[in-house]
Amino acid sequence: MLRAAGTAAGAAGIGVVGAGVATSALASPAVAAGSAFAHPGLLHTRTDLDRMAAKVKAGARPYTAGFAKLTANRHAQSGWRANPQATVYRGAGSPQNYAVLYNDIHAAYQNALRYHVSGETAHADTAVAILNAWSGKLTSIQGSADRFLAAGLYGYQFANAAELVRDHGDFELGRAQEVMRNVFHPVSDSFLRDHNGAVVTNYWPNWDLTAIACVLATGIFCDDRAVVDRAVEYFKHGDGMGSVRHAIPVVHEDGLAEWVESGRDQGHALLGVGLMGTVCEMAWNQGIDLYGYDDSRFLKGAQYVAKWSLGGDVPYTANTRRKGAIGGWSGSETAAEAAGVDPAMTRPIWAMIANHYTKRRGLSASYVTRAAVKAAPEGGGGDYGPNSGGYDQLGFGTLAFTRDPGPVEVTPSVSPSGAASGGDARPQGAVSDSASPTAGRDLAATGAEDMVGWAAAAGVSAVAGGLLLLRRRDRVRRGGAE
Repeated sequence: MLRAAGTAAGAAGIGVVGAGVATSALASPAVAAGSAFAHPGLLHTRTDLDRMAAKVKAGARPYTAGFAKLTANRHAQSGWRANPQATVYRGAGSPQNYAVLYNDIHAAYQNALRYHVSGETAHADTAVAILNAWSGKLTSIQGSADRFLAAGLYGYQFANAAELVRDHGDFELGRAQEVMRNVFHPVSDSFLRDHNGAVVTNYWPNWDLTAIACVLATGIFCDDRAVVDRAVEYFKHGDGMGSVRHAIPVVHEDGLAEWVESGRDQGHALLGVGLMGTVCEMAWNQGIDLYGYDDSRFLKGAQYVAKWSLGGDVPYTANTRRKGAIGGWSGSETAAEAAGVDPAMTRPIWAMIANHYTKRRGLSASYVTRAAVKAAPEGGGGDYGPNSGGYDQLGFGTLAFTRDPGPVEVTPSVSPSGAASGGDARPQGAVSDSASPTAGRDLAATGAEDMVGWAAAAGVSAVAGGLLLLRRRDRVRRGGAE
């Protein structure tokens, strides 16, 4: 059944101009009283799902455009049939069959999401059948070093699809939890511990971020506080390049912060931003504010990547990282400047980030907002090419994350154990009180308004014109995670 909207829209508009960052308070946990974790509580909460259903039922834009994008995707059809494998190989091994896994996971996720919006039970049944088939057969992730990418990416995605149907009567919840604990999580946790036997900076940030996403999703899905704490601690203080201060090493006075992988190529920088946003969103839905950690460092890095991808000039501080194996060969690599970009390249990552900072928190996020406009309506797996890079994000952010402007969320803190608590006490890592929401119109305020009006407010025409002046390199890599 279609559910009624879970929250009322706030009346106050919130301004979003300029590149500077200002923040106010801690996260608004979704954790239910007496429960270790809120469920559903990975990328989508019950309130989120109710909002999507109510908005689509009411014919509100841009939700309807986002839902149309979902229903048009071949993975979102109730006729999808799973093809489970006992062992999944990526990078090496026979056969390299990881595409079967990610296609089936995206079909499960899209059908589950479609069910929650439309109420059509056939889609829930299809999602359950796909996930049960895989949890009943999958025993191992193998291959080259790429096995770590497979475990991280498809692990967090499997958990998100499963979270949407965990209360379905036919869903094998315990078996799905065992697959997360025994198949996906050990590979990702191993990578965060020893980085495949390499020096800790050998792998670019997206390798760590896939692993963090999988570990965090495992902890939430399986109600394991220690596993959640492990992921959160690594995000904040991990030695690898995916922890927030290593992925975003330099903060400039203008409020932008360098994303280190922008010195590599655009595809992987977009992937990294999408993965870090995914980690922040899943944590937020359990009352843990990684979005605001270290004075909203992630926002500053996302703003930088958005501006750069839209064709703007950005500074880049030369970065040299050590490479090689511990006790084996060694070397180094220096990225001296931001790579060239392809204006046509996009990923379904921006709506989630823009709506968090501008709607929940009332902060300035102009470049991220413009990138979200350019990408709208966001699709998902199958809409961004046939290769693995097109399936690195679950997507459909226009449908899932668009929010009406409302009061800035300022509520409970997180105790040392990670549990939500009442009041507005500020835990370690909370952001400062110094800034307040910008007055004026919220450029990301779509709600039921015309998307054309939003695009005009965000200055998309000017951005599009500016893209013609873009610096290019001879080669622009379009790869996925690697």
